[in-house]
Amino acid sequence: MRVIKRKRIWAQGQPIKSRKQSEDLRILWLKTELLHPVDKGGKIRTFHTLKELKRAGHDITYLTLDDININGESNEQVRAQADEYCTELVVVPHRTRPKFSAGFYVEIAQNLASRLPYFINKYRSPAMHDAIAACVAKSGYDVVVCDFLMPAVNIPANLKIPVVLFQHNVEAMIWKRHYEVQKHPAKRAFLYGQWRKAFAYERKVCLAVESVIAVSSDDAAQIQRDYGVERIADVPTGVDTEFFRPAIDRKPKPYNLVFTGSMDWLPNEDAMRFFTREVMPLIKREIPQVTLTIVGRNPYSSLIELSKRDLSVIVTGRVEDVRPYMNDASAYVVPIRIGGGTRLKIYEAMAMEIPMVSTTVGAEGLPVRDGSDLVIADTPRDFAAAIIKLLRDDKEAARRMADNAAQLVREHYSWQNSALIFAELCTQATKRAMLV
Repeated sequence: MRVIKRKRIWAQGQPIKSRKQSEDLRILWLKTELLHPVDKGGKIRTFHTLKELKRAGHDITYLTLDDININGESNEQVRAQADEYCTELVVVPHRTRPKFSAGFYVEIAQNLASRLPYFINKYRSPAMHDAIAACVAKSGYDVVVCDFLMPAVNIPANLKIPVVLFQHNVEAMIWKRHYEVQKHPAKRAFLYGQWRKAFAYERKVCLAVESVIAVSSDDAAQIQRDYGVERIADVPTGVDTEFFRPAIDRKPKPYNLVFTGSMDWLPNEDAMRFFTREVMPLIKREIPQVTLTIVGRNPYSSLIELSKRDLSVIVTGRVEDVRPYMNDASAYVVPIRIGGGTRLKIYEAMAMEIPMVSTTVGAEGLPVRDGSDLVIADTPRDFAAAIIKLLRDDKEAARRMADNAAQLVREHYSWQNSALIFAELCTQATKRAMLV
């Protein structure tokens, strides 16, 4: 364990709390990765939530596993940026196997005998367990926030302070959807096992913590229904409306479609396989000059090969700024079939004033209106028809829809508002715990 920075004043062995108001919190925030680069949905949500919490005066210790294989950058450089979102950083060295390596497949095989799903078991860390216990023992935290389900495997039993589980997704549902769309018999059997293990573990953790915070009312309702959780609430998804604004001189490329998202996240990979195989050919029949730009880190190998064979598919890999590519978009696509939680990319595209087509799963959990803010389409034929209409047949309707969507997010969905609600839910959890 390594403590990177400490900005507290100590007296007689106890930290002196500096609070702007009585509701300021001291939070021990648990994670399995550092946040920079802030390049995928879960990191974006956590980064902006923490940044706003810190700005509001809350004291945050960010305790995380640190894996160079995940960060892909110099650890020291990434750690140095942590003061943007926390008061104190505690890192625990950890290594996970790179996907599709020999060691990865060995661990997958070994996981068949485990009661934990692989995506949980690979983050088991006795060192993180001990670091959490040490931090709680020496510091007067008000609440522990477990960010995503994965760090929960390392939380010591019988902590003396309340634990709040921040659920960006209903994890078991993602694995269920993977299982449902998989055709290969062996993979389907493995995914079924992962789904059932995820369901059992997620239910256990949700019932053990003081409360659960979901990222949509849909997720909150499902957690309550499937797991019998009583203390659950949701926080709205936000977007940085100052950052995500179209360029003043924006001139979209005619018939250019754009998708943004980390391509090492399985729902995004499935979305692009579905779109390139089943939707794009239908669009090309009507609009031969259509192009698709896929922006996101770690694209899978067959997608790269496709882009070499088919010049209408452009794959960028990781980029420093997605906005130039979004400015080039005549329409934005979200063909997600197996995701969970909420898609930050939808709010970003709305703020960029881009006409959009999404599946029902892609838009679930967000207060968006089909036909007014975006178009919902689920089958390949319907998705292609919606794209063709936006690109060629009704450009004025596309413009009105993009304007409506931008107005919605700018008026109602800031990260500051989301963080205020999050802090209040944590405060309620601490007060309930004091009554026990």
